[in-house]
Amino acid sequence: MQSPEIDMALDEFRGTLSEALAEGGTQPLLRLTDEEIAVLDPDSLTECVAPTPRLTELSGEEREWVYATALRSLISREVVEIANIEELDGVLRAAEKAEAAGDTDAGERPSGVDTDLRVAPEVSLALTLRRTAARALAVEQHTSAGATHMLVYVHAEDLYLVERVTSGGLHMFTLAASAKDVADMVLLFIDPFEVADKDGRTLQLTPEQISTEDVGTALSEAINNALVVGQTVLLADAPGPLLTTYATEKALWTVYVEKPNAPAGIQARTVGKNSLRKMIIKLITQS
Repeated sequence: MQSPEIDMALDEFRGTLSEALAEGGTQPLLRLTDEEIAVLDPDSLTECVAPTPRLTELSGEEREWVYATALRSLISREVVEIANIEELDGVLRAAEKAEAAGDTDAGERPSGVDTDLRVAPEVSLALTLRRTAARALAVEQHTSAGATHMLVYVHAEDLYLVERVTSGGLHMFTLAASAKDVADMVLLFIDPFEVADKDGRTLQLTPEQISTEDVGTALSEAINNALVVGQTVLLADAPGPLLTTYATEKALWTVYVEKPNAPAGIQARTVGKNSLRKMIIKLITQS
């Protein structure tokens, strides 16, 4: 549990960001890879909801190699700075000489000096915002090419961090100034071919119908022929609604579940772009 002092500092931090966004509007922040995030914030690999698909493919030894390469990349791009790099370099060179001389302990990790790692402000900003959100919207996009993800970290009605994660482990961060701007990004993510055209009649479904796939011919055909399947869920203290989308060549169907395991409240229909945007905004702003 965070202390009141930390909460107050975060509120001031968010307020400053909101003012900056009010002037500049929604804007791209930075891009990082799985391995770069692992170097910058290793605890986030288990404590944050964003996936790291590239790292899951690697063995422990391979990870050590890519982490070293990632650190070199971060330094060369001036994303991070090692303030005591000469001191650290001296320790590494001494370890290499000891190993060459046959010292069996030389292969161990060098000790005697700590790395003074300093990160660029935009990196610190992204890593802080993805850790301190009270709630988040998790979006998955499934196509024949695989799965990609988008996370929306909700901080205030005028402050959101959007993180898009590709199947190759590239994380693209954007600062958004409004729920509408976020909704437009999510909308394009789950409907990339922009087939959402018009609203159709609402079908009331039960969990039994969903489990037995007894959902009617039109929805069944949409599920079987979808080119893009999206799953959007609100992550908060209480389990949030789930919105599943099926984008075919001609239309986009939504299946909205109000609460997990609820006996009712499951609605399905085709939607137009405006209605889909409103549904996403509702999920984002729901407390």
